[in-house]
Amino acid sequence: MPAITMLLVVLLIVRMCDKEPRKVDVSDHKWDKLLVILDQIEQHYVDSIDYKDIVEKTLPHVMQNLDPHSVYLPPKELEVADESLTGNFSGIGIQFNVPNDTVVVINVVPGGPSERAGLLSGDRIITVDGENIAGVKMDQDSIVKRLKGPRGTTVKIGIKRDDLEELVPFTIKRDNIPVKSVDVSYMIDDSLGYIKLSKFARTSYTEVHEALEKLRGKGVRSLILDLRDNTGGYLDQALLMSNEFLAKGQLIVYMDGLHRQRRDFHADGKGSMQDVKLYVLINENSASSSEIFAGAIQDNDRGTIVGRRSFGKGLVQEPIYFSDKSGIRLTVARFYTPTGRCIQKPYSKDYQYDIIERYQHGEMTVADSIKRNDSLKFVTPAGKVVYGGGGIIPDIFVPIDTAGVTRFLVAVNRKSLQVKYSIKLADTYRAQLRQVKSFEDLEQLTRSIDIESGFLAFAKENGIVPKGDEWQKSKEFIVTQMKGLFGRYTSLDDEAFYPYINRLDNVIERVIEEEKGETEKTETTTK
Repeated sequence: MPAITMLLVVLLIVRMCDKEPRKVDVSDHKWDKLLVILDQIEQHYVDSIDYKDIVEKTLPHVMQNLDPHSVYLPPKELEVADESLTGNFSGIGIQFNVPNDTVVVINVVPGGPSERAGLLSGDRIITVDGENIAGVKMDQDSIVKRLKGPRGTTVKIGIKRDDLEELVPFTIKRDNIPVKSVDVSYMIDDSLGYIKLSKFARTSYTEVHEALEKLRGKGVRSLILDLRDNTGGYLDQALLMSNEFLAKGQLIVYMDGLHRQRRDFHADGKGSMQDVKLYVLINENSASSSEIFAGAIQDNDRGTIVGRRSFGKGLVQEPIYFSDKSGIRLTVARFYTPTGRCIQKPYSKDYQYDIIERYQHGEMTVADSIKRNDSLKFVTPAGKVVYGGGGIIPDIFVPIDTAGVTRFLVAVNRKSLQVKYSIKLADTYRAQLRQVKSFEDLEQLTRSIDIESGFLAFAKENGIVPKGDEWQKSKEFIVTQMKGLFGRYTSLDDEAFYPYINRLDNVIERVIEEEKGETEKTETTTK
């Protein structure tokens, strides 16, 4: 029974047990009735009360009745939420997979505790502090919990390495591990750069700035900033990033709320990337700060937004912390793009099912299926029409990609065979992988391996065989994905993974086509 309903029932029972109903004054003051009910329970309830338990169960119901983004976070949940955005946590510094119930180290964080201790890509973690964690179907959260811990504490792990029969023991002192938000940055060709930003964390602007400087040194003239699946984070990081690309005085965003005066944020003109052509990639999971950035770029006619309609979160949450280490994220304002759009989608009982509805009515595949509200139509300085009321609609729509999807691909995905085979490949070529220092080295190594035949044999061993032309349709996707997964077992990590995976990306392909068309247009004009 929901906690608030339970409180009302308790009050009713107290009244029924009296010979004469007790009359309690409930004025029109906002919270009086709730306080009176709680007071009556405290004074008259038949049994002792676990006040903490009632409060903890009631607060989430109170918050969820405000809006979809105001939330109460108990101490542990608050710690996890903050940890993902503050830029570091304490642990041993590894990336790992858990295929076949055994932790396999994909990579070690450079300069982190595990690298200093001597852990290597491909190591299997069998024991943690004497407890066996291999082959016991332990979930990933439980494994993480055993490996993480306060800075300065130690953890003892037993490693199965290569062909050694006995476990190799390691004692690792936990330390702060940086949580990067820029997954990768690299040059797609001589002039087009790419940056993938996974979240707006405390260090995001610094990371992006460093990536931009690196690409600037390589001759970048056009840039893809990939904000797909970026659910947001700190507002100030979105403001700092927007400032890099906008001219002095241009409005980035403004906020307004019942208890918050309107506040405008403008670019100061000191951004270092004002001359770089910009493409911003978004999809249905791009939210909050991602939408602030995309809206600022679109409304100032500064760049091109490519992909699918964004999530539609136009509410600003303020964190409030309590002495028991719990806290709330309370919505205090709405944000508005420079043209005056609030892109918050409507609240409704189906709010959480909005993405499913987009699939159902065809928005993921057909641009004309995107709902546009003519009463929320706005115009940019250059005369481009944009819409409020539910997300950022891209300038260039790119449908969800279903090319290469076959029964065979679905079957191997369900069994995670690509991940499992990449581990098998990495074990076979461990010595060569440790010699890879550049993407060109990796390309040379992958060309020497018959990934296609090996994977088909591996899939057959696992009871999955392609029928008809299934392999021809799915081959490019699977083999390219395998190369990227295989490359992650080198020191290059994501700088090996994304250059391969992006070759399959129809959104990036659309940007490259756009760039090529602009280049041809310029060359024709010059002639």
